[in-house]
Amino acid sequence: MKGKVTREHIIDSADRLFYERGYEHTSFADIADSVQISKGNFYYYFKSKDEILDAVIQVRLEDTRNMLMRWEEDGERPEDRIKSFIHILTANQTDIQMYGCPVGTLCTELSKLNHASQPEAIELFNLFRTWLGRQFTLLGREAEADELAMHLLARSQGVATLAQAFRDEKFIRYEIEQMCDWLSSLLAHSNEEETHEHNHSRKGR
Repeated sequence: MKGKVTREHIIDSADRLFYERGYEHTSFADIADSVQISKGNFYYYFKSKDEILDAVIQVRLEDTRNMLMRWEEDGERPEDRIKSFIHILTANQTDIQMYGCPVGTLCTELSKLNHASQPEAIELFNLFRTWLGRQFTLLGREAEADELAMHLLARSQGVATLAQAFRDEKFIRYEIEQMCDWLSSLLAHSNEEETHEHNHSRKGR
């Protein structure tokens, strides 16, 4: 049990350091120091920094899946679930202003390094992409569900990047309002199309 706790402590500490400092600028020694164990004991759990990175990505994937499941359970309608995604910018506002989006920054850095774990890191985005696409499908936008999912992902990533650059809380709040307004207009358009199709169907009888 103690070994499992220590391993989880190492992964948690590494995750935070990779986020705050970047993967490349975090050394094996930095992680060992953060959990206050000797390098000898450290090697018992992980033989390389790449092994720790793989473990961090797997934990992030699992945490993301659990978060998406909670949004499914808590959100009665697909639009409510999509808003949970939008409002993650508020929930993580302090960290985002300091360090950017944890998913975006990691994927960008690993891409620049041409790191072997980059495809696994991209799966974090794919989880959001697939989940958002399913919500837009439920809203009746099946033909463009993936496009809309990618648009919202791109918008949120842009907001996170500029939030880190300018550290402006008002900007984040404004952009969240804009994304929610965009979603509302999308819903209104879908409802108009449904009404039009319904009326057209009745006339054809």
